[in-house]
Amino acid sequence: MVTKIQNPISDPCPKEVPLPEAPLVRVIAQVRFPLIASIDQRDFIASFQEAIRTDYPVLQQEMTQSIKLSSRGIEPNQTLTAWRFSDIDSKWRVSLTPEFIALETTNYTSRNDFFSRFKLVLVALDEQIKPRVMQRLGLRYVDRITGKAFDKIDTLVRQEVLGIAATADSLNAKHSLSESLFEVPDSKERILARWGLVPPNGSVDPNAIESIDEASWILDIDMFSAEQKTFVPDTVVSDVRRFSERLYTLFRWAVTDEFLRIYGGKI
Repeated sequence: MVTKIQNPISDPCPKEVPLPEAPLVRVIAQVRFPLIASIDQRDFIASFQEAIRTDYPVLQQEMTQSIKLSSRGIEPNQTLTAWRFSDIDSKWRVSLTPEFIALETTNYTSRNDFFSRFKLVLVALDEQIKPRVMQRLGLRYVDRITGKAFDKIDTLVRQEVLGIAATADSLNAKHSLSESLFEVPDSKERILARWGLVPPNGSVDPNAIESIDEASWILDIDMFSAEQKTFVPDTVVSDVRRFSERLYTLFRWAVTDEFLRIYGGKI
């Protein structure tokens, strides 16, 4: 079977091929909203904790540094509280700050499972925190190829994506990363795609891609919209499901049928 995707930004989403051994290391969905200062307060977020505590019983409080854009570039801004709600195995985590909520996992099994969980979190946010406006919605998938699969990366991804890895110079390349930003036609949505070689103990984003002690090849794709909208959980889930289909189309364009086979896909 040859996957016939000519334009991954506009072609229809192909039929999904489940990958039991997928190299998917992290999936993150995030909603940003105007600053709600009360989220810094423990008493204010207590009802939200109770609403999700059955699934995410472990709570940790962290301090994060927000940023601002100025004439001098990106600068540190105020320090904010981040509430991290995790499951017992630390494979699922909800992050709540005064500026955003996110669901992330290192144990992604299916779209239905992920977005069912995301909806429950959004409903709890709507009922307990009551944001009225959404300023940004994003969905991100990070794949990481290691081991024997890494040694034959040239058979797993298409030539346009391989970059330096498709040349003789790849033998000497230790780090090589490509980045592309795509506009989705007739919308305010964008897709940021990064792929390439990462050296041992290296990372392009320590918050999402942990360093490991061997060389790897990553495919990091992120679809987002910065259009301001009324916050409605059902609408958010509908939009982010559509994002997942577009990102899957880009994923299937980037990888070969051999990639699907090596990770357990039946094609």
